[in-house]
Amino acid sequence: MSTSFDGLGLAADLADVMNRLAGAGAQLSWLIGRHGITQDLAASAGTNAGGDGQKALDLIADDMFRAALTGSAVRFYASEEQDEILDLGPGGLALAIDPLDGSSNIDVDVSIGTIFSIFPAASSAEASFLRPGSEQIAAGYIIYGPQTALIVTFCAGVQHWVLDPETGAWARIADIRPLPPETSEYAINASNYRHWPAPIRAFVDDMVAGAEGPRARNFNMRWIASLVAETHRILMRGGVFLYPADARRGYEHGRLRHVYECAPIALIVTQLGGGATDGADPILSALPAALHARTPFVFGTNAKVARVAAYHDLPGDETSALFNTRGLFRS
Repeated sequence: MSTSFDGLGLAADLADVMNRLAGAGAQLSWLIGRHGITQDLAASAGTNAGGDGQKALDLIADDMFRAALTGSAVRFYASEEQDEILDLGPGGLALAIDPLDGSSNIDVDVSIGTIFSIFPAASSAEASFLRPGSEQIAAGYIIYGPQTALIVTFCAGVQHWVLDPETGAWARIADIRPLPPETSEYAINASNYRHWPAPIRAFVDDMVAGAEGPRARNFNMRWIASLVAETHRILMRGGVFLYPADARRGYEHGRLRHVYECAPIALIVTQLGGGATDGADPILSALPAALHARTPFVFGTNAKVARVAAYHDLPGDETSALFNTRGLFRS
């Protein structure tokens, strides 16, 4: 494929890393399109460091991206599928990656993706990643759907690239526009309602109440169970995504990974004027406690993200199911 990121004013080492990521993404897109023809990409393949079940495609994708980046400026390679950080050799960059996000959707042909984050390498492997997300120099994702697209920010807007199936090259199209200030869509897995903390239940209660509730308007709920697909929808038409902590064992700190998933998505969204928090505090200023640490995650249209945070500040009686008493949110 062509070296799409050359000539964009990026440092040569960063442009090379991006070309390698894009090349591996194009190969992975082709392989995903052949699922079931030559191999079962959804076959069980063990458990990763965080305790999540792995599919064959999780490991294939990890191998592909690691091989593509070997010999590049990436010194430290941190993958959701690896227990430890890998040292790929001399270089000045550190790359965190979720090689295959949403692998539970492989069999049902729903959009899946790759999420990546790039930092300047620090003096040690751990220090390169256990730092505020605001120190990222680039972040993005590749979404494998009806159209394979690459969304990336270099901290100056958000670029949108599309894989041309005829040539195998990436074509840059119009940059992603800022998120709309208002939206009528929200995304959350409502089956976990009984486990949520009171502020999240209150926020959703008010959305479900629609025109008859304190928000005095109707809303639509979406849930795809693929972070990349949820993010892409929000970038295209606005909305808010919530994956809160809840009362279930193993979900006390949320379920999504801070380093591999939340920090890069947060950088992209905030570049578009949106917000990204753990429900109350900004994700980009938080310090992950460990490489595979999880965090609650709320992101999307800034007004909605701020409203979720405001629900956490309400008195206890204001977060009860009696949504009509929440006069603060009658707007």
